[in-house]
Amino acid sequence: MYRGGSVLLMVIMLLSGCSFFEKEDDGIQVDDAVHLQPNVEVIAERLSVPWSIDKIGESFYLSERTGSIVKIENGKMERQPVQLEKPIAKAAEAGLLGFVLDPKFTENQKAYAYYTYADDSGGQFNRVVVLGFNGAAGWTEERILLDRIPSAAYHHGGRLKIGPDGKLYITTGDATTPKVAQKLSSVNGKILRMNLDGTIPSDNPFPNSYVFSYGHRNPQGLAWIGKTLYASEHGQSAHDEINKIQVGGNFGWPVIQGKEKKAGMETPLFQSGAVETWAPSGMDTADGKLYVATLRGNAVREFDLEQKQTKLVISGLGRIRDVFIDGDFLYFVSNNTDGRGNPDEKDDKLYRVRLIELK
Repeated sequence: MYRGGSVLLMVIMLLSGCSFFEKEDDGIQVDDAVHLQPNVEVIAERLSVPWSIDKIGESFYLSERTGSIVKIENGKMERQPVQLEKPIAKAAEAGLLGFVLDPKFTENQKAYAYYTYADDSGGQFNRVVVLGFNGAAGWTEERILLDRIPSAAYHHGGRLKIGPDGKLYITTGDATTPKVAQKLSSVNGKILRMNLDGTIPSDNPFPNSYVFSYGHRNPQGLAWIGKTLYASEHGQSAHDEINKIQVGGNFGWPVIQGKEKKAGMETPLFQSGAVETWAPSGMDTADGKLYVATLRGNAVREFDLEQKQTKLVISGLGRIRDVFIDGDFLYFVSNNTDGRGNPDEKDDKLYRVRLIELK
């Protein structure tokens, strides 16, 4: 499926040396000229700004930024209501974001979620909560694990993942206040780590703190190869990053970005440079490689850690928000209905492709 991006416009821009990319990921999308669509299959369609993918058995669970959980099983789609204690904020990039099932979901019917809300005083915050599934009644917010994570129009972070150590990992953005990313007293601009009951693990790098790493701008993807954690991060005016996370590491924002170096700060494994923008979001791993959803990049991008190379493996389907790898398949969701894409009448969609097709 070709979305009609203007090839002529891109050629003119390349010849003139101009950059089309904007400071923030807040513009209407123009598609790349490159389109790679290996035997991609549509699993579900007409999703409403899907954000996270999780799966148990043969059932998929997708969070929608508009405030629902979608269950997809045996070709059937069920949109399940979510009762939250606070109304979801209407700010750009806000909503019901990260979502991950409890490892014992089949027994306890619990999950974890990250959402943005506005309080009675007019302030805007993010919180991490436990959701319980109640059959036909849908999902209900049962307990708050972390509240009043400062929020803004942009840079919410929002990814939730349960690591191989059984801990809950949370990405938070700098809420458009860059200096807080360097402050260990702030939970913004961080990767956080907590026990599933909301307590602070005793082996966290900073005493009595959820902070696992800091100096992040807007991290939106987490994935592990073995016990090693990798994260994706939106940069400023390009300079998007893929990082190998060091426990207690300082990843430099806003002091350094891209290839810049400073003592005591980590530089990325990969970065998009000063012109190209990926806007990387959700990620997963297979065969020692990272597969990353990109929004402004309109693609799923592969990062080969051994060869230290990156390439597009899927493009031409618009903005991609999250990826999930299960067995021989890579699943991914588009985000063309988020106000920045060019949706068709059946967007957004959950797709799948065999990993072997991406070789």
